Amino acid sequence: MFALMKTKGTLILAGYIIVSFHSWAQKGETIIAFGSCSDEKRPQELWPEIVKQKPALWIWGGDNIYADSGDTLQFKARYAKQKSDSGYQRLLKTCPITGTWDDHDYGINDGGKYWPHKDEIKLLALRFLGFPKSNPVWNHDGIYNSMELKDRKKKVKIINLDTRYFRDTVYKVYYKPLGTEKKEYKYEPNATGDILGETQWQWVEAELKNSDASLFIINSSIQVLSQEHRFEKWANFPAARKRLLNMLTKLKKNVLIISGDRHIAEFSKVNLQGLPYPLYDFTSSGLTHTWPEPWKEDNSLRVGNLIIKKTFGLIILHWSKKEVKATLQIRGKDNQVFQEETVTYPTR
Repeated sequence: MFALMKTKGTLILAGYIIVSFHSWAQKGETIIAFGSCSDEKRPQELWPEIVKQKPALWIWGGDNIYADSGDTLQFKARYAKQKSDSGYQRLLKTCPITGTWDDHDYGINDGGKYWPHKDEIKLLALRFLGFPKSNPVWNHDGIYNSMELKDRKKKVKIINLDTRYFRDTVYKVYYKPLGTEKKEYKYEPNATGDILGETQWQWVEAELKNSDASLFIINSSIQVLSQEHRFEKWANFPAARKRLLNMLTKLKKNVLIISGDRHIAEFSKVNLQGLPYPLYDFTSSGLTHTWPEPWKEDNSLRVGNLIIKKTFGLIILHWSKKEVKATLQIRGKDNQVFQEETVTYPTR
C-alpha cells in the first residue's frame, strides 16, 4: 500500500519524494483524475487538459498502451513511447500515478487467466506505473494493489482491481442482428465463473474492512453496473457481480466505482439496500479514441447521456465534518464538461 504524507509542501510516497506538488487539501478539496484506453500511436491530446486541473493523483484504468502481443520487446517499446510523450511527462511532474491494466496492455484482447505471457508482462506494467519495489504488488500474482491519499483526517483509499489475471473464460457467440447481414458477437453469461480469484477477493474485503478511509475508490477496468450491452462487463459473471455488490452492502463503506474499457463515458447508478448513498460506476474511457460511429446502447442504470467522445474523468472531493461531497465530471478538450453528477457520502 502507498501512504502519501505531506511534508513542507511535498509528498512522500513510500520513501520517494515527489516535488513540484501543490497542496491537495487546498480549499478543502481533493482532485483526482483518471482515464483509460490510450493508444500510444495516436495523438495524446488530453494530457494538457488533465494537467491543467492540478490533480492530486492520476489513476490509470487500463489499456494504458495497445500491444496485443506476448512480445516483451514490443511492450517495452510501446511503454517507452507512452511515457516519453511531453504531455504525460508534465503529468508525472504534477502528481503521483497509480492504476491497473486491462486487456490490450495485458497482451490479448478480452483475455483472461489462461494467457501464458501474463507474468512477464506484469513486470513491465508495474515498471510503467512506477510502483516501488517495497509495494506488495511485486510479490503476489496479478496486479491488484492499493494506495491512500491522506492529510490529517482526510483520507481516500484507491483499490485497483485486476480483472484479467484470474478471470475465467468468457463465452463469445456470433450472430446476425435482425435486418442486416453483418456478423456481430456478444458474450453470454458464465453463470459460475469468477473474475477476481479467491485470494484477490479476500484481499479486497480486508482492504475495505481494515481501513478508516472516508471514501474508497474501486478501480475496475471493466464496467461493474451496466448489464445490457454485449461486450465485456461484470454482468458476464453474474455470481461475481452479486458477490461484489453484497460485499459492499455488508461492509457499508463509502464507495465510488470507476471503470474504463468501453471507449465511451457514462454514469451508472444503483441504490443498494443498506447503503446510505447511491452507488455510482463512473466510466471514462477513450483518452485517444472512441467509437467510429454512434449507435444505440441500452443501460437501464445510466444517469444522463452516453458520451461518445474522447474524455477523462475528474473526481472533486469537497470535505466537511459531516460529509464528503464528490463532484464527478466527464471532461474533454478545451475545458469542456460533458456531464456532471454529485454524490454525498456521510463521514464516519
